[in-house]
Amino acid sequence: MTGDTQRHDDARPQRAPVGDQPARAVPRQAPTPEGRLVGTVERLRREVLEAQAAADGRALVELAKGILIGQLHCTPAAAARQLDVLCRDSGMSPLELAADIVNQASRDHVSEIAAEFVERTAAAGDPAEQHSAVSVRLRTAESGMLAAADTQAVAESLLTNALGPLGAVAVAVWTAVPDGSLALAGHAGFRPGEAARWRHVPPGVSTVARLALRERRLVTLARLKREGLPSIGHLQWPDGGRMAVPTGTGGRIHGVLEICWPQPLAPQPPQIERQVEALAELCARTMDASPPRDLTTTEAVLPDVAELIDLAEGLQDPAVVLTPVLDPEGRLSDFRIRHAGSRFVDPVGRPRGDVNGALLLEAYPTAAGDGGLFDIIERVHATGEPFRAERMSLTALVDQIPLTSVADISVSRHGAAVLLIWRIEDETARLADILQHAQRLGRIGGFEENLATGETTWNAQLYALHGLPATAPPVRLQELPGYAHPDDSAALVRFLRAVLRHRRPASVNLRLQRPDGITRHIRVVAEPVLDADQQLYAVRGAYQDISAQHWTEVALAATRDQLAHTEAESAERNRLALQLQHAIMPPTPPAIEAPGLRVAVRYRPAETESLVGGDWYDTVVLPSGLIMLSVGDVAGHGIEAATGMVVLRNALRGLAVTGAGPAQLLSWLNTVTHHLAKHVTATAVCGLFDPSTRVMRWARAGHLPPVLVRGGEADAFPLIEGLLLGALPDVTYVEREVQLEPDDTLLMFTDGLVERRDSSVQDSLRHLVNAAGAGAGDLDGQLDRLLAESRSDTDDDTCLIGIQVG
Repeated sequence: MTGDTQRHDDARPQRAPVGDQPARAVPRQAPTPEGRLVGTVERLRREVLEAQAAADGRALVELAKGILIGQLHCTPAAAARQLDVLCRDSGMSPLELAADIVNQASRDHVSEIAAEFVERTAAAGDPAEQHSAVSVRLRTAESGMLAAADTQAVAESLLTNALGPLGAVAVAVWTAVPDGSLALAGHAGFRPGEAARWRHVPPGVSTVARLALRERRLVTLARLKREGLPSIGHLQWPDGGRMAVPTGTGGRIHGVLEICWPQPLAPQPPQIERQVEALAELCARTMDASPPRDLTTTEAVLPDVAELIDLAEGLQDPAVVLTPVLDPEGRLSDFRIRHAGSRFVDPVGRPRGDVNGALLLEAYPTAAGDGGLFDIIERVHATGEPFRAERMSLTALVDQIPLTSVADISVSRHGAAVLLIWRIEDETARLADILQHAQRLGRIGGFEENLATGETTWNAQLYALHGLPATAPPVRLQELPGYAHPDDSAALVRFLRAVLRHRRPASVNLRLQRPDGITRHIRVVAEPVLDADQQLYAVRGAYQDISAQHWTEVALAATRDQLAHTEAESAERNRLALQLQHAIMPPTPPAIEAPGLRVAVRYRPAETESLVGGDWYDTVVLPSGLIMLSVGDVAGHGIEAATGMVVLRNALRGLAVTGAGPAQLLSWLNTVTHHLAKHVTATAVCGLFDPSTRVMRWARAGHLPPVLVRGGEADAFPLIEGLLLGALPDVTYVEREVQLEPDDTLLMFTDGLVERRDSSVQDSLRHLVNAAGAGAGDLDGQLDRLLAESRSDTDDDTCLIGIQVG
């Protein structure tokens, strides 16, 4: 063909001058023998392709001549002359005119594609030229494919006649194998070694063709490398585009047509995709080995399924043989139930005669749901990949009422037919199996004793509970006292009397002494069985091994006793701690009058006794006339914290008599805490107030600083260094002096007044300073208000001291 020859000629490299410089002659080298051989092979290959293209074109022209012979009732020579006259009058080439004649005569899918292409692209150029180009390309490809001897020739014809003009450089035709693999049936444009490597793709390997087969639609990939899907030629054109479309007829997918472009593929218009789909349909017709279709019944000519019917009859499960039903356009519309096996049972127990010969969607209309049974069968018929599932719902309509059963499903394709097998679960057997597992897990064994014949029946679990072999005779109820602990005799007598004499259900717990020396705790439940005359003729019941439950109850009882004892001890310790704390620091002590000072205290104990802590305060007039003011907090809660608080408070009192300053007092108190008080740490603030000068010297050991309220404004003392008590053996503390004035109020407190879980200590202290500065009134009222407005949420002890300067 002219177009194909031009394409090959355009592909040859051309030399051109660079810039304005004249082209220089390049000296020709003498050809080597290898070069001559390569040139000869290339020339012969090109001549073969041109001959194939010309042969395809001649086939199309001959087909057009045949149409003219039929329409004009003339001889072949007259038809040839008429074709020449029409070419001369229309200005078209013989090939273009032949394609147009075939389109007019056939009115098939190819002619529809050509017309649609022209309709959608009429504004881009001459519609007649576009229609002719598309028709020639598709008709030439069709004639070449029909004349091809195998799929390899089909692939070469596709690339040469139809896909090459679209810019494609390679094409692969894959055959879908029923086991889920893909076989390379034909290829063109790829290296021979590449085709050999991809001759077989195992099941489960994701490729471009597999993607199109799984989705059963045309798939376009702009860049193969970006999508991460391997395929034939992916190393040769890594950035090239791909297009893959399933090829099939009559609802069956025979394979996949995959087309390769060397460059990234832009989004293709719908008319191009329609042309590719038309080529895939033509390709599928050459691969289709199924029998022809009977257009009068819109159903495939019934294939021979005798062997498949024999297979269905040999199965122990219900099975049906299905064959496809096609619409007038050759598309799958339904399946015919060609045969229902002799063991056929559908979800509602319908006999097989009611479904034999029926359409699948008529017999089971609910199978048409999205993802339902029909979709599964259609997929298996299309791809050949078998399907198996456990516990799938099967639904049938009876009097417009849907009835559903659960079944195991198996669907497989055999030639043109599909075999559907299912196994409906036997609910009775399933419940019996569940009951057996429940008895095993619950260690339960059942029995029945016939009083008339003396026969006793046990199940296997009951033999295991008694520790007896399965061949041993069962133990009758009246023999049970001989196997029980002597202390359980009275309870067993009452149990047997209730069942055998009073004929009412009863139960008893006993210790069963087994032959292997093991004692098990057993619960026996029995009920009498009466005949029509209300006479006792049998007893039924069960044994349950409750040893684990018994020992669990014993362990729980011991744990409850231990817990009660521990709770009592804890309550006693908390009560003693609270008494000790209240004895030293009552919750509301009276105000303390000292020279030049008035001291008021508010103490709020913890909300629960388990949180009783080690907060303390102290105000004492020393022999020197100075007044010691202190507040502290021992870490922890309970009796240890309370006793530690007593030790430190009294130690600080005794040390203060020496006349030392607050820094020295805290240093000595740290030594006491570290060496004499076991496992105790604490914080404290100690101050010495001189009534004559109103000067207060103070020091801190890890405690919050005091707050000074003066003239309606409040501020905390500047923070000075001071490690908490008991952390290190030798610590030196720093002291500072503060000049107080008449009517000043000094607040000393423990962290229980300000501490919050959701705020930092600095934020909580800032809130206290603001609250103290905003208040007015007497000292007692100020302390009550600060205690009431406290935002603390730790439920800890709180100690607040107010010192008013006179």
